Amino acid sequence: MLKLTSYGGAGKVTGSNFLVEGSRGKVLVDCGIEQGADFCEECIYGPFAYDVKSVDALVVTHAHLDHVGRIPKLVKEGFRGKIYMTPPTKDLAELILHDSVGILGQEAAHRGIAPLYEAQDVALAFSLIETLDYHVEKEVAPGISAYLRNTGHILGSASVRLTDEDGTTLALTGDIGNSPSPLLPDWEPVPDADALLMESVYGDRLHPQHADRVAKLRDTLKAAIARGGTILIPAFSLERTQLMLYELSNFFDAGELPKVPVFLDSPLAIHVTEVYEKWGATYFKPEAEEEMKREKSLFEFPFLHQTLHPEDSAMIGKESDPKIIIAGAGMSHGGRIGRWEARYLPEPATTLVIVGYQAPGSPGRRMAEGAPSVRLGGREVKIRAKVEILEGWSAHADRDELLRYAEAALAGKRTKAVFVGLGEPAAERFLAQRIHDYLGARAIVVEPAVTWEVSKEGVRKFDGEG
Repeated sequence: MLKLTSYGGAGKVTGSNFLVEGSRGKVLVDCGIEQGADFCEECIYGPFAYDVKSVDALVVTHAHLDHVGRIPKLVKEGFRGKIYMTPPTKDLAELILHDSVGILGQEAAHRGIAPLYEAQDVALAFSLIETLDYHVEKEVAPGISAYLRNTGHILGSASVRLTDEDGTTLALTGDIGNSPSPLLPDWEPVPDADALLMESVYGDRLHPQHADRVAKLRDTLKAAIARGGTILIPAFSLERTQLMLYELSNFFDAGELPKVPVFLDSPLAIHVTEVYEKWGATYFKPEAEEEMKREKSLFEFPFLHQTLHPEDSAMIGKESDPKIIIAGAGMSHGGRIGRWEARYLPEPATTLVIVGYQAPGSPGRRMAEGAPSVRLGGREVKIRAKVEILEGWSAHADRDELLRYAEAALAGKRTKAVFVGLGEPAAERFLAQRIHDYLGARAIVVEPAVTWEVSKEGVRKFDGEG
């Protein structure tokens, strides 16, 4: 028997943190930070709701901050078990967490509180990591083994199937990819779990067809260049930036866009792209691997400028328009993009291209919803720029793809229930209802700190007895 409790990721997209207890061992899956303006300060800075020192292992699904962002705090508070993740996830998480130290330090100073963690906590966390690749069964805690499958979400992303010593199995998806991806393999189904917990970020929405999204991006950029202004693309440093560079390279090579300067103004994104180059030959889909062998790089082109240092970044403003600036943060809630938005959004010739999920309350969400101004860097900025929202570039599966994922799991005839989490409440409920109506399965929306028992016979809410 296994017990499942959500301590993050119930009713929210971010902050993934699930505790799984077996007959002898305890395993955490993910230890992420909440993001967006509706985050809970106590959920981030307060103590964990479980005994950290009693947890035997942590298994990480992928390197996004909302899945790894509180790992150093976990270690700071006494966790000393092993931390398991795929090799690319280790490289990416190291970049993400070291980058977050500075950001969290600034935020703590602004709030007048102690930092969530510091560089030495990140270093200690990485001393506990053991890499685990796909399709390898590994005992990670007393009586509990883990088995990872590719989810096609970002480089190295994985679902986690946990098996207790009595044979009970529980799988947690982390995030499920928007397959097919130009770079990554399609997600792999999980047909061998007694219960499945799956994400639902886009559980109530559809993406455009992949061919349509590429054409829309090309046409939007072509029109923006013709307007003669600066084109701003707030992009997550991990995965979204690499997709944008890949498509831009293709557009320029095919002569489909005028050759304007492109600035990748994000040290983190530059280093993440290097990790993509490092692991692409073994973790990309076969077609992309072959393309890498032919082209040497999928992300570079002659007029791409990568600005690692602040002085290089400052020079971008002196470059004549039109130009393209890609920078983080993806929701415009920090990073270098905020400086460029503050400068260029008041100009009517500017085009802001939004290509990712925008959490409720974030500056990006307000801009996407048509706000006439937005607060950036402590001041209100008028928006006279053209705002383009391009759907379909999310790394998350949409409503129908999530349903197919659940259907593939249920096809194994073993899964007794599907838990739905890691989404806004409406998306969670919508997807759970579709799983019930279309697939005839029991679907349960997870709730904070509510424990469920999973056995080979079925799933029931834990009442504290037995």
